[in-house]
Amino acid sequence: QVQLVESGGGLVQAGESLRLSCAASGSFFSINAMGWYRQAPGKQRELVARITRDGSTDYADSVKGRFTISRDNSKNTVYLQMNSLKPEDTAVYYCNVNIVLWSSRTVDYWGQGTQVTVSS
Repeated sequence: QVQLVESGGGLVQAGESLRLSCAASGSFFSINAMGWYRQAPGKQRELVARITRDGSTDYADSVKGRFTISRDNSKNTVYLQMNSLKPEDTAVYYCNVNIVLWSSRTVDYWGQGTQVTVSS
C-alpha cells in the first residue's frame, strides 16, 4: 500500500513564501513523475508544476519565476517552494505521484491536500 503525506500549507500574506512537501511511503518499485496540482473554490483542479525522475520540470504560466519544484529521490519526496505568493494562489494543493508497483503496473496516487491561503 502506498501513502502520500503532505505538509507545509498555511496562511501567509501576499509576497511571502511557503514550502510544501509530499513524502511517499510504502512498498513499490520506483517513482516516475511527481507533481503539484491546486484547486480553488469553484474552479477545476489545475497543474501547478511537475518534475520527472531525471529532474525535468514543467510549470503553469501563472507560477513561472515564483515557484520551484524539486525532488529528493532518496527520500521519495517532492517539494514546492512558493515565493512571492499572491492572493490568487489561494487553493488546496495536492501532490500527485506516478508510482511503479512491483507488478510493473503504474498508478497515480494523490495526497490528501493542504490548504494555502494568501491574504492581500
